[in-house]
Amino acid sequence: MTDVRVIVGPSVVADEVLLREVAEREFAACGVRGSLVHAKDSAEIRQRCAAEDGLAVVIPGPEASGLIEEPLGQVVWLDLDRRDGVKAGEGAAHLHGRGIGGLTWAIRHAVYRHRHPAERLAYGAHPDQWGELRLPAGPGPHPVVALVHGGYWRAIWAADLMDALAVDLVERGFAVWNLEYRRPDLHGWPATTEDVSAGLAALSKSGDGALDLDRVGVVGHSAGGQLALRAAADGARVALAVSLAGVLDLVEADRRWMSSGAVAAALGGTHDGDARLYGEASPLLRLPLKVRQLVVQGSGDDVDLVDFSRRYARAARDAGDDLTYLEMSGDHFAVITPTTPIWRTTALAIAEALQRH
Repeated sequence: MTDVRVIVGPSVVADEVLLREVAEREFAACGVRGSLVHAKDSAEIRQRCAAEDGLAVVIPGPEASGLIEEPLGQVVWLDLDRRDGVKAGEGAAHLHGRGIGGLTWAIRHAVYRHRHPAERLAYGAHPDQWGELRLPAGPGPHPVVALVHGGYWRAIWAADLMDALAVDLVERGFAVWNLEYRRPDLHGWPATTEDVSAGLAALSKSGDGALDLDRVGVVGHSAGGQLALRAAADGARVALAVSLAGVLDLVEADRRWMSSGAVAAALGGTHDGDARLYGEASPLLRLPLKVRQLVVQGSGDDVDLVDFSRRYARAARDAGDDLTYLEMSGDHFAVITPTTPIWRTTALAIAEALQRH
């Protein structure tokens, strides 16, 4: 069984019992053994990282944060607070700004990249312009699923959100391209949309013949659902576009001030100030997409997202698009959790759609 060590550095401001509770809950969920230990200083963190063979999650704290950029192997660094612009050492990952709940995601990231390693490929010069490619066993070419993560377009959320789906899909026989992109809170809205387009186009230069580029599905979660469907509307070479609890009506999402004004913050203004930009960005206003679509929605999610998905599905069908609507029990994250019924049903629907194409 896999062993994961959570190493807590000096001066970390967090309740120790709570950290252990979060860690132990995630160890059990991932089916791994794990423990949480404290390091008294930077030297001890270095020693422990060297001994863990890449399966270490480190919460460095302010005194040891300089270690993040050192070449200490495949460590997952977790800053509880937000720290933009930090570049982790080669092979390492840096998650930040998610509070104590970020420990859940850090443990998952460590486990899933150990369970099925990915090849990271750059599609641009910026550190956030990359994708992780995972190939299934056996000869290709394989159907492809490109994953676009959500997080309300904020930089504290990254491609690790889709790790579990990436591993699940590759085990189902898909080649998986987990896409990272520049987020608009740091780089502006045009950079985000350009990156998703460029990241999908980069598939044509990847895989050394292992990818069936006639059977590509783009799958986005939450804000990534908007980005995935918008990319399809913009002409990305995909046979299927999938929204998992997507933000599909940006006009109403702005008017309803969802996630404390996330839409206006991402696009740089409200709908009333720039209707043209919203017309380009909102999937609802881009119909018909003229691409086969699957819209998936958990019935226990934010009721506004349920509203967006239902109205989008009706409008897409009325516009002549080939769309399947799937609504089942589940919350916002059930749609990206491999063990849930809603994801298992979704995975089968993706396989069936790409097989038929």
